[in-house]
Amino acid sequence: MLIGLVTKNGILIVEFANQKRRLGIPKTEAAFEAAAARLRPILMTSLATMFGALPIALALGAGAQSRTPLGIVVVGGLLFSLILTLFVIPVMYIMMAGNKEVVPDYSQHDD
Repeated sequence: MLIGLVTKNGILIVEFANQKRRLGIPKTEAAFEAAAARLRPILMTSLATMFGALPIALALGAGAQSRTPLGIVVVGGLLFSLILTLFVIPVMYIMMAGNKEVVPDYSQHDD
């Protein structure tokens, strides 16, 4: 679950940065704009999942002590992955994306 959510969030940022680059925006600016633009959807999905796992982490309910470690791992992993997604993914994109000019994509315009 954690890997799937982190992957989805990373794909959101990278795809949005690629769209910005197709518009002619430089690589660094595109990465930071993508992270800023996707901040709210990433926060919403991560926080909703964290709050959903919070009762498990807080050991609420009968027999919950056996599930508490799972809840702690889910909440902690989501919090850590949220930080990684918002800060590390844009930096890795800047480091790994090619330096060549991205050709604008005009195929989606209806003329």
